[in-house]
Amino acid sequence: MKMSEPVNMTARASASKKKTRTYTLKKRAESQAQTRQRIVEAAVDLHSSVGPAATTFSMVADRAGVQRHTLYAHFPDERSLLLACSGYTAEHHPPPNAELWRGIADNRERLRTGLMAIYGWFERNAPRLGCVLRDAESHPLVREISAMRIGPHMAAYREVLGARLNARQRAMLQLALSFYTWRTLVREGGLTQADAVEAMVQAIDGAAGD
Repeated sequence: MKMSEPVNMTARASASKKKTRTYTLKKRAESQAQTRQRIVEAAVDLHSSVGPAATTFSMVADRAGVQRHTLYAHFPDERSLLLACSGYTAEHHPPPNAELWRGIADNRERLRTGLMAIYGWFERNAPRLGCVLRDAESHPLVREISAMRIGPHMAAYREVLGARLNARQRAMLQLALSFYTWRTLVREGGLTQADAVEAMVQAIDGAAGD
């Protein structure tokens, strides 16, 4: 028994060392994940104020409280950072799901329900959407990622809400689905969300013709 004691002690020491190393690696990974999250949140805040096109890595590093080399370790280029930021906002502030409205048989009620949800999303995300859509007009990368994240949702809205509408009505629906239309009606025109929605439902309905 005594001869096995050194072996047992060595085994216990090895297990303890392995456990300590595993704990250290876990804490390091958690710290890196927290740093990454802080960087993404800082970038999203900047995208919502100055816009993604004007946001520099130096600005993000300052806002996140990290060194530039730390930021580059997580995000080596603008594309990787923009993808992370757009993924973060898609997860935390998702656009409405058009499938929820597909079963509404009445055209006007389906339009009213869908537009109310979409306009509510516009309202909750107005600063960021305003900056991103503005920059997408002149910044190719912002335009590409915006189309990737928002484009499929808008296509679903057109498909579900545009069911059984004629060409003129679909054109009016396209107008109703624009963030800028919502901003004009609500932020600039002073309408309530419900009044803005009703105005667009009536406009779409009125485009049906004879």
